[in-house]
Amino acid sequence: MNIADVHTHNKYPQPENVRTVFNLSIEHGSDIQSFSPQQFFSIGIHPRRLLDDYTRENRLLLRKYIKDRQFIFVGECGLDKYANVTSANQIAAFEEHIQLSETTQKPLLIHCVGRFNKLIEIKKAVRPTQKWIVHGFRNKPQLAGQLLNAGCDLSFGEYFNQESLRITPLPQLFLETDESSLPIAAIYAKAAAVKNCSLDDLSAGLKLLSRYSGFT
Repeated sequence: MNIADVHTHNKYPQPENVRTVFNLSIEHGSDIQSFSPQQFFSIGIHPRRLLDDYTRENRLLLRKYIKDRQFIFVGECGLDKYANVTSANQIAAFEEHIQLSETTQKPLLIHCVGRFNKLIEIKKAVRPTQKWIVHGFRNKPQLAGQLLNAGCDLSFGEYFNQESLRITPLPQLFLETDESSLPIAAIYAKAAAVKNCSLDDLSAGLKLLSRYSGFT
C-alpha cells in the first residue's frame, strides 16, 4: 500500500510506495529543477530564520515559488517562543504565509513552539478556508484537544505523546519523518499500534497529497 510522509527535510531515496513532501528553504527553492516533476515540496520562511531570510527579495521569491504546482504546502512557518525575533515580527510573517495559503488554496504547514494560544487566537480571527497542519506535534492531549477543536490538524513524527495521537481523529491525523532517520513506515506502524487501527486507516496524508498533487 502507498503511504505519505507529509513533511521531511531528508532527501535520501524513499521506497516507491512512499509519497513524500520535502521541505525547502527559500535559498533552495530553485532546487526543484533537479527533481522529478512528480516530486512535491513545501516552502516557507521558518520563524527561527526570519532575521536572516525575511527580506523583500526572499518574500518575492516565496510568492513566485509557491505558484509552482510542485510546491503543494505553504511552510513551514509559524510562531516560536525561542526565536530571536520579536512577537510582532513573527506574527506579521505568519500572517503573510496565511495570506499565501489562502490565495493559492494550499494547506499551511505550521511550526509552533510555546505560542499555541496565539496560534489559536489568530486562527479564530482569520477563519481560514485552507487546512492548518501543526507539524511535529509532541505535546500533551489537553493542548491537542484545543488545537483539534480550533480546526487544526496534527502531524506526528518519531516522538509523540501517545494519548495525543490516540485522541486525534483519523481525518485530522498526519505522519512525518521531519529530520528523523526512522523510516516513515516504522512511524506508521507505531501510530497504528497506538490507534489500534490498520495502516489503511491512516490514509489522511495520502488523501491530502492526492488532492493537491495527483499522487495516488
